[in-house]
Parts: sequence; structure tokens; C-alpha cells
Amino acid sequence: MESKTESPKEGAEAGRGYPFREFEPKWTAAWEAGGLFRCDAEKAVRKYYCLNMFPYPSGDLHVGHGRNYILGDVVVRRKLMEGYEVLAPMGWDAFGLPAENAAIEKGIHPREWTVRNIRKFKDQFREWGIGLDWSREIAACHPGYYKWTQWIFLQLLKAGLAEKREAPVNWCPSCATVLANEQVVDGACERCGTPVKQKQLSQWFFKTTAYAAALLDDLDGLDTWPERVRTMQRNWIGRSEGVTLRFVRPEGGAPIECFTTRIDTLGGVTYVVLSPEHPLVAELLRDHPQRTRLQGEVDAMRDQRTARQADPDLEKVGFDTGHTAVNPLNGEPVPVWVANYVLMEYGTGAVMAVPAHDDRDFAFATRYRLPIRVVIRNAQEDPETASGRGEDLTAAYLGPGTLIHSGPMDGLDNEAAKQAMGDWLAERGAGDFAVTYRLRDWLISRQRYWGAPIPVVYCDAHGIVPVPEADLPVLLPDDVDFRPKGDSPLARHQAFVHTVCPVCGGPARRETDTMDTFVDSSWYFLRYLSPRDETRAFDRDLVNRWLPVDQYIGGVEHAILHLLYARFITKFLADQGHLSFREPFARLFTQGMITKQSPTTGRLEKMSKSKGNAIAPRDLIEKYGADTVRIYTLFIGPPDKDAEWDDRAVEGAYRFLSRVWRHTRQSAGTLAPSGTPVDHAGLGEAAAALHRKTHETIERVNADLGRFHMNTAIAALMELSNQLSLALQDETFRPAPGNAEGAVLRQAVESLLILLAPMAPFITEELWAGLGYRESVFRRPVPVHDPEAIRVDSVTIVVQVGGKVRGRLTVPAAAGEDEVTALALADANVQRHLGGKEPRKVIVVPGKLVNLVAG
Repeated sequence: MESKTESPKEGAEAGRGYPFREFEPKWTAAWEAGGLFRCDAEKAVRKYYCLNMFPYPSGDLHVGHGRNYILGDVVVRRKLMEGYEVLAPMGWDAFGLPAENAAIEKGIHPREWTVRNIRKFKDQFREWGIGLDWSREIAACHPGYYKWTQWIFLQLLKAGLAEKREAPVNWCPSCATVLANEQVVDGACERCGTPVKQKQLSQWFFKTTAYAAALLDDLDGLDTWPERVRTMQRNWIGRSEGVTLRFVRPEGGAPIECFTTRIDTLGGVTYVVLSPEHPLVAELLRDHPQRTRLQGEVDAMRDQRTARQADPDLEKVGFDTGHTAVNPLNGEPVPVWVANYVLMEYGTGAVMAVPAHDDRDFAFATRYRLPIRVVIRNAQEDPETASGRGEDLTAAYLGPGTLIHSGPMDGLDNEAAKQAMGDWLAERGAGDFAVTYRLRDWLISRQRYWGAPIPVVYCDAHGIVPVPEADLPVLLPDDVDFRPKGDSPLARHQAFVHTVCPVCGGPARRETDTMDTFVDSSWYFLRYLSPRDETRAFDRDLVNRWLPVDQYIGGVEHAILHLLYARFITKFLADQGHLSFREPFARLFTQGMITKQSPTTGRLEKMSKSKGNAIAPRDLIEKYGADTVRIYTLFIGPPDKDAEWDDRAVEGAYRFLSRVWRHTRQSAGTLAPSGTPVDHAGLGEAAAALHRKTHETIERVNADLGRFHMNTAIAALMELSNQLSLALQDETFRPAPGNAEGAVLRQAVESLLILLAPMAPFITEELWAGLGYRESVFRRPVPVHDPEAIRVDSVTIVVQVGGKVRGRLTVPAAAGEDEVTALALADANVQRHLGGKEPRKVIVVPGKLVNLVAG
């Protein structure tokens, strides 16, 4: 973007600006009144569903937020011009902790806070020129929406995929609610930053683990998703193949089950270690003489964040329970420990510890002076294993080798031993081959007010009873004291709690937890097709015709939250016969963040109010116009990469649009009638150059917009604008309504406006109308380049000898490598630098250069 500065006011006064304040509000109203973005989903023949991720309406939007929505708007407007019936809806992820916490802080009701912010967001979208079908607007907090969120819960319950059970959970003391594992970042609540503690509670879960294999396997088919997102999901789901084996306890009771991918190292087990959350821990400590002290250690371990426990640099601590378990390979009793480095979320929550061949076990065994037994020897790769003695190791050996100290498996290659050991255990009933996943069930219970009530009741006679579908929605009462006090606010609302059992009519109690807000956003893309339907969650025929979503746009931070949950719910609904597709989003684009230096930290940071670096779009729009903000936001860099915001560079976008305004207005009286063909033969040099640049730009922009390269598309349009400027300043270029140069100018100006329109809709719509068109520029077809117009007869080839330029040749554009090489060798200067010898090697880059390597 240009660096020279010029204020809008100065530019306008000098005749170089454009009066954006006069027409931007006019066109916003015209698009809405004319129904430009209203989609007739039932009659659509050529459909396109473009969707931005469900926004959470909190506070004000800044220009960093704008990148997401402006990108989506470019796609929508462009698809309209390509002749699609475009579905571009908007709704609000309006339940959740932020609204409730803000309402507590400000002393107002969460509903009032949410409605107020929705109003702000809608105003800001209109100021930006974001084209949306507002007739389809939805809000997760509206009973007409969360009725169907509750219906989906009931379908999961009916299918056995929703259940309530006791479980250790992540508890945020500040927010006074449970958090899913995905909502804990570096041991703290992602919302408020408070360190998270572990707590044992009875909670509702969705069994996402039942779909672990499908969620993982189907990622291979999502080849138009960013690979980064697919990798994040693969890692989160975490498939592992191995063996689940059983360590019998000499004192009786249930055996300790361990899952391992390294069954070949079974002979090297010197202790078994349990996660502090393992249900067996309480039993093992029940009669321990130091029970109180050890339970305190267990509680301290539980308060550690899962991610920190998995950190290899975390200091590993634990204690011996005083109990033993028997190694099924050799019958040897080994001590049972509890340690902070074992996670209940992985495998079975119990690990067979092999210090000689596992880094974490080695560190733990070294700290507590536990035995280390080598069972894989490979003196060539690791001489320390040669002796077969654990005391000779300075680190765990993780490589391949031959088994020793492994009884019947001695002498086997360790890879071959994995199968043999598994078979041996299976024959004796001591183990089974198994596949496990890192993915855990989705914890959906929240002990907060502002969320969809869970539609079940508790009856002393009939236990957990689902609310009949005919009785939905279970309404969230307004008159609730929603200040956090450690339990659900709904539990203190007696009129809500006390109800009757749907089965027997006797007294019953409602569930007082509300659902995680990610449940609301796991299916909203289905509701847009029939947002006012009171009889069903979605119109099956319409969603099956319109979905998967053709283009989904949003942040990569949702890769293992929203995107995974939406995939799970879609697959479930498909399996229940409600959907004919199994993936919700065909194509995904994740935009990069916009950063700005923070005055509080002095570093480049993601824009946010807390960092003091957020830029309000309204101020910029007032100063430069919405199109300028849009163009700069798109031009700032590749949209999938992070980019730094520069306030001064915004003015370059303003000057570019001012030139477009000036040149279009200047040209208006000299244009040939619309549709006048261009006579190539009679064009002068300036007209021919403009004609070529027009069609080169059409080709480039069409390609760039198709692959989300909006920044390079704008660069191409700037080049066309510059070429237009050169032509208008050239005395030999004399366009008129009746000549060929007038036709060239008409084509250049119209192509510039049409191609620019999705990115700068206000100025292009105004200029398009100024050319005499009554129909919107967004009803105009996208121009197609003429290959003949950009065909070149000859090209200039650089000739190098030994990597240094020694000549330039003008050769036919269609010349082959042999012809180009012959012409290069015929050049006297080239021959001089070759010393009259034949080149040892010839490298030809077609259309660009020949590099000759001297012999």
C-alpha cells in the first residue's frame, strides 16, 4: 500500500477524494429494501451456502473481527455475480458465561445485555456493508431455538449417547462452573484465567467417544479443509493401537487394567502407576496408616491441569500405595504407585511403568530410586544397552532391538514381539489387542443460569425421566438470582425446580444444570433453512438439498471445539435418519489474526480491549468510508496469515478508491455504448496496452478470488487503475462514444468496477449507477478474459552464463527449448563468455531465461 499520506478532507477539498458519506447509507438501505441478499431456498436451482461462524454478541466489534465477516461478504457478493442463489444468514451464539459474567458486573439481566449487543453488532455489520439475509436471523437464547437444542439432547438420550455419571471435572472457582477439557488452557479457565481445580460431580455427558473412529477416519475426505485444522483434530482424537492387559492384585479385587502401545517392553515393568483420578486410588488408600496425608497429595495432583501433567518438563511426583500387582509375563509382584504424570483421560488411567524404555518413567524411577530393567538390547545404536543392566543407562532407550529379560520372548526382534506378546497374553486371558482414543466424552453440564435447560426431571419412583417432546421447550425463567454461589442458580428457583413426573404424575425435580453453549452452536447451520418452523428443528428436504455448507469461514481456535462438536452432531443426526450427509462443512477457510502493537505490553498482540490495541471500525468508517476499511483489511496480507494493522497505511486504500472514483467520473462522457465490441486491429499503443491489461486483470482476479487471494486480487486491480490513469494522460488516447478507444475504455472501466465490487461494494454501486445502469452491479455477470487479448507474439529471454547475465533475446513466444538454446548460443557475447566451448549443461526456464554452464 502507498506510504505517502493525505487526509481524506484534504483530498476531497482538492478534488481527489470521493463523497462516501453521501452514498454509503443509501446503498445499505437499497440492498435491504431490494432484497439483494434474501435467498429463496425452496426455488433455488444453482445454490451456494456461505456461512460465517456463529458470533458471540459481546461488546463492540473491532477491525480484527471485521476480517472474518468482510471475507465472507466478498464470497457472497461474488457468488451472486456468478449467478448463484446464495444463502448468507446470520445468528447469535447468545447463551454462555461471558454474557452472564458481564451482566453480574453491570447489574443487568443477561438477556438485556445480549439483546443490546446484538443490536450493536447488526449496526456494525451494516456499516461495514456485510450483506446478510436478515429474514433468517436466529438467537440461541430464544425459546424458538433452544426448544430444538433440547430436542437434540432428547434424541441423544434416547440413543444412549447422553448420560449422567459421577466424574472428576474441571471446576473454575471464579465462574463457579464445570469446564470441558477443551475449555481449559494452560491450567486455567479460558474465559477468566482463573486456575482450574478438580472436583467430583455428577454430570451430563454426550458420548463423543462412540464416534471417535468416524470423526478421525472422515477427516481424510475433508481435503478442502486447512491441513492445520485436520492435524489438530487428529491429534485431539488421538488413535492408538496396542494391548489392554490386566495386572492381578494379590490381595484380590478387580485387576488393574493398563493400555500400552509398547507391549514388547512388558518384561521391563518395575512398577504400576495410577492417575490420581483413578477410581481404585480411594480403595487402595482406605486402610493406609497415612491416608490423610496421601489423600492431600492426591487432591493436589488433581488440581493440576491435564496439559501441565502431560508436559515432559513438569516435575514428576507421586507416592507408593503400599500395594502390589502381578506382572502377567513373569508373575513378579511390582509396587503400585500414584503419580501426577499419568492422566485419567488417556487409556485406562493406569500405566505399566518401564523406566528403561520410557522417558517419563525413567525420570520418575530415577527420582524415587525405583528399579530400572533393560529388556531391549541394541549395542550398535545404544552401547549402554549392551550390558543389559539398568544401572548403566543414563537415559531411556527408545529404539529398536532384541528382547532380553522377557522370558519366552527372549531373542525376538522387539517389533515382532509386539504381536507375539499380545497373542501370548490373549491365550492366557491376561490381555487383548485394543484401539484407544485420546478423545473423551463431551461434558455438557454447566452450573450457570444463562444457558439452555437440560430437559429431564428426577422422580423418586422412576429415576431420570426425559421431558416429553410435546412439552418442549423447558423455559428458562427470567426471575433468577444468577450470581454464582457454587451451585446452579436454577436450583434456587423453587418454581422451576418443582414439577411433576411425566410418567406417574407424582412430584419430581427438574435438572438445574444448563447446557454448554457449544451444544447451541453444534447444529445452528441446519436451522437457517427454516428458522421459524415451530414443528421441527429443521426442514429435512431443504437441509439435505443445501448442505453441507459450501463455504464456512471462521477462526482456527475453534478446531477442536465447535468444529469437532458440529461434526459429531451431524454424524449422529445422519445415523438417526434425519440427514443424508455426514459432514457439516464441505469447505473451510480459517482466517489469520490481525495484530497491533499493545501499549500495555509493547508487543504485537491479537487485537483486544484488554490489550489496549483494538481499533474501532466506526471511527475509521467516519474518516475514510467503509470501502476503505474493507480494502485495507483485505489488502493487509494473505487472509489465512496473521497480519499487522498499520493506521497510516489505511490512507493508501483511500487514495486507490479515490482514483477509481476520479477516473470513472472523468471517463463517463467518452465511453462507447455498453456492449460495443473492441476492434483489435485499429488500436493505438495506449489503447492496446489498456486493453491487454484489462484482460490480464480479469484473468488474475478471477483466479485469485477463487482461492481466497483477495490481497493479490486488489493488487491486480491497482495495476489496472494505474494503467487506466496512464491511458487517460496519454495524448494519443482519444476515446469517444463512437470509436474503438471508447469501447476499450468502457470495457476497462466496467471490468474494474465489476471485479472490485465484492470488495468495495459502496463506491462501485454508486459509480455503476452513474454509468446509467438501473440494475445493481451485483446482478452483473463476472467478466471473462479474452485469451486473444492477452496473447503475446514474442517474449524477452535473459541469457546467463554461469549464473551471470550475459545477454537478452527477443524470441517467439511459442519457441521451444531447442530453438531458444540455439539462439542463445548464437549470441556473440554469450560465446565470448563460454570461451568458444560447448556448455556442459543448459537450463531453460520457458519464457524467462536460459542458463548455460560452461564446460
